[in-house]
Amino acid sequence: MRSAAATSPILEVRHISKVFPGVRANRDIHLALDEGEILAVLGENGAGKSTLMNIIYGLYRPTNGEIRVDGVTLTAHSPRDAIDAGIGMVHQHFQLVPNMTVWENIVLGQEPVSFGQLDVRRVTRDLLALSRQYRLDIDPQQVVEELPVGMRQRVEIVKALYRQARILILDEPTAVLTPQEIESLFAVMRLLREQGTSIIFITHKLREVMAIADRIVVLRRGEVVGETTPQQCTESELATMMVGRTVMLNTPKDSRQPGPPVLSVQNLSVVIEPGKTVVEDVSFDLYAGEILGIAGVQGNGQSEMIEAITGLRPIRNGHILLQQRDITHASPRHIALRGALGHVPEDRQAYGMVANFTVAQNLILNRYYRSPFARHLMLDRTTIQTHAENLVTHFDIRLADIDQMAGSLSGGNQQKMVVAREFRSDLTVLVIAQPTRGIDVGSIEFIHQQIVQQRDAGVAVLLASYELDEIMALADRIVIMFKGRIMGMVQGGKTDRNQLGLLMAGVPA
Repeated sequence: MRSAAATSPILEVRHISKVFPGVRANRDIHLALDEGEILAVLGENGAGKSTLMNIIYGLYRPTNGEIRVDGVTLTAHSPRDAIDAGIGMVHQHFQLVPNMTVWENIVLGQEPVSFGQLDVRRVTRDLLALSRQYRLDIDPQQVVEELPVGMRQRVEIVKALYRQARILILDEPTAVLTPQEIESLFAVMRLLREQGTSIIFITHKLREVMAIADRIVVLRRGEVVGETTPQQCTESELATMMVGRTVMLNTPKDSRQPGPPVLSVQNLSVVIEPGKTVVEDVSFDLYAGEILGIAGVQGNGQSEMIEAITGLRPIRNGHILLQQRDITHASPRHIALRGALGHVPEDRQAYGMVANFTVAQNLILNRYYRSPFARHLMLDRTTIQTHAENLVTHFDIRLADIDQMAGSLSGGNQQKMVVAREFRSDLTVLVIAQPTRGIDVGSIEFIHQQIVQQRDAGVAVLLASYELDEIMALADRIVIMFKGRIMGMVQGGKTDRNQLGLLMAGVPA
């Protein structure tokens, strides 16, 4: 809680509400940020965190309420107004031009001119001074596309500081970082706090909130449901605040002896355009009754590898064997039929559902032509309806009716719909990419339990996730990818975050 002795807040959010057509994203939100404070705004995807930050930064206009900086209400609020008031924002998806240099990105729109010419020497001097002051270690002359993800984030922070931000909003800043990069970011945040910068840290990761925050505000369904500090709560209590009920954060999982290999990937290479190989000479075996985790920072070939295995992307070289049958160039339907393979794709809207089909139709999307859903070329609507109702209940898919269009569901319920369809009882292999993206802590608990149950039933599970905690909690073995290659393979439960982080950054074991 804010101390009674605290000075007037540098930033105040008063009675903020935001209504989009048919959706109330924020409802009567109050919060205050003190000078030199790290305030964590915690909540699940869809809780209204990013909407609130976009309002503070001027990207959205609130339906009701006001934003105050140093006691002064921001009027005609826009990003330009926010910057002028000392507010900077580092978005989850970086706002950088890849083929421009660091200094060009930082001054873009605010180019300093001397005697009618761009003063590059002054820019470089100022950026190096900022870099030294906050220990951000950037090279103004480097081209952004040549930088690792963690360094690009530093460029975004320097860009905000260059614009004299006193209030810094970090929206899900750890989503694409290795553990080492996260610790480096936290060190920068602590230094910024010491030098008087106020930080709003947006996240859904409980471990990180406990490590870095001075205060915590929890949002649920667009409302503030609690405020606390790391000293006054536990991760479990925060999860309960986020969801509204007690949540089991760690999924119980017994050790198991895996069975024979059922999926074999041999010297797989994938090229997405001439001269750009995104998966290079990857080989591994997946065994019945095990969870093999694929770890790595986003953009290191995991997505393309999964798409190649499931028939969604062509293969340049290599072979894929499913139950000892070559499926290297097979279609997704052929793969699903030959090997009883289920697939939860990373991009659910592109590959996992048809938005203008009903929920009931989506739940049989890959089996509508087979018994018991079709007989003599006719759909059995009673069976389809019963099947849909059972899955909606079991997976807690929240909707008005099973005939509701899938595209009208929230992102989290769309994900649960896809998971419900693919986690069927006749599987041999289950390929899952980002299974818990966009869903609440309670649903994550349930889906993790379902993954473990599939493994315990003898299904071979291939799990790709950018959430390292998810991989470490579920995987029996972990493959780490970097720049399209396998950097190493470790046993689940017999490694630590530091070792995985080094491999994810391309440092050999």
